[in-house]
Amino acid sequence: MSPRILIVEDEAAIRLALSGLLKREGYEVDQADSGDAAVARLESETWDFVLTDLALGKGKNGMDVLRTTKQRQPETPVVMITAHGNENIAVEAMKLGADDYVPKPFDNDEIRLVVKRCLERTQLARENRILRDRVERAYGFENLIGSGKAMGQVFQTIEKVAETDLTVLVRGESGTGKELVAQALHQRSPRKDAAFVAVNCAAISRELVESELFGHEKGAFTGADARRAGRFEAAHGGTIFLDEIGDMAAETQAKVLRVLQERSFERVGGGKPIEVDVRVVAATHRDLEAEVAEGRFREDLYYRLKVVEVSLPPLRERTEDIPALVARFLEAVAERHGRETKAISAEALARLARHAWPGNVRELRNVVEQAAVLAPGEAIEAEDLMLPDTGAGDVAEATDLHMPFSDAKKGAVERFERSYLLRALREHAGNISRTAEAIGMVRQSLQQKIRELGLRDEDWTRDD
Repeated sequence: MSPRILIVEDEAAIRLALSGLLKREGYEVDQADSGDAAVARLESETWDFVLTDLALGKGKNGMDVLRTTKQRQPETPVVMITAHGNENIAVEAMKLGADDYVPKPFDNDEIRLVVKRCLERTQLARENRILRDRVERAYGFENLIGSGKAMGQVFQTIEKVAETDLTVLVRGESGTGKELVAQALHQRSPRKDAAFVAVNCAAISRELVESELFGHEKGAFTGADARRAGRFEAAHGGTIFLDEIGDMAAETQAKVLRVLQERSFERVGGGKPIEVDVRVVAATHRDLEAEVAEGRFREDLYYRLKVVEVSLPPLRERTEDIPALVARFLEAVAERHGRETKAISAEALARLARHAWPGNVRELRNVVEQAAVLAPGEAIEAEDLMLPDTGAGDVAEATDLHMPFSDAKKGAVERFERSYLLRALREHAGNISRTAEAIGMVRQSLQQKIRELGLRDEDWTRDD
């Protein structure tokens, strides 16, 4: 669809000439012969570009057209046409939001260029905003799903420290989402427009880790054919995420400590200090206190990293979040493959809730995505999940192991339903209608299920 342009000019010859010129460029063009007419149309129609003369005779002038455009359609670019000697007024117009001005007399090429440039700039700004919105959705709290006390503390900590430059140490088992915390911290900080650089310290060989982090000069070692900037330089002005820092060699730990203390470093093979402005977020699944006691991790670096600590709970300790996580993963896989979002049965959810999840959220995502692709029916059933049926990997009550399978399955489903409904009722302060709407049930069906499970008002009003 061609951009819509409104030309506001009281001189008919100029108005018609501009209209013809821009129509030949492929734009959809309309005209207003006065400021009053233009303001009326701006209040009732949407435009992609406004080209207005500054002086419009009686009634409203070009400045009024500018103000109305920016009030009603703030993203629409406005270019002013000025008579000779009115350049100072045009500058004032730009201070009020005009995107550019064209002094008379002007030529056709000048008009074409100004219109094209302003429309491209507006389109780029719109695309950047859309991209930023997507990033906010991806790196905000949306991917850090949780409604329990432990995840609530994680969210509160992120909110409190995101806008600071404090160093953060994220702790948790593999697969709990430590990098998501680092991304959320970056995205909610003043550094969000600069780079977020992630480094897996355990995945880089000891021989190359310093070159990766700090860069190297040409000839610093065999194969160093050219100067190379490191990850710290790449993160200048932004955030560097040092994942699995507990696996870092002692000599590299010393250099990272220097960066934290002095905000500078030297490339491998170089002697010139390079200053860097970067926020450091580190993560580990190791017991750093034990590593310090054993002499494998520097105590001074440990305290430099642990200015603020965020601890992510393992998935087995927050199974109430499994339904929301599953829903998110099913939406993601459907969007990625262009399919309808697959449903999942209550028995399948109960089966997921019984698993111990040694791989945490990452393992859950893999299991759900696999089932979403391979399950033959319209909904994912318990038998579609690639998980062991019973055994030490489950966190079901021990009595289930001695029951007939049908009875154990029924008990697991009931426990899950009870936990899920209590969580939903607490989130909606016991309001049955809002809870039913939130979980996709009919109000009467929810009331019936509450009666079947023997739930009472006091069950969802207490804070346990």
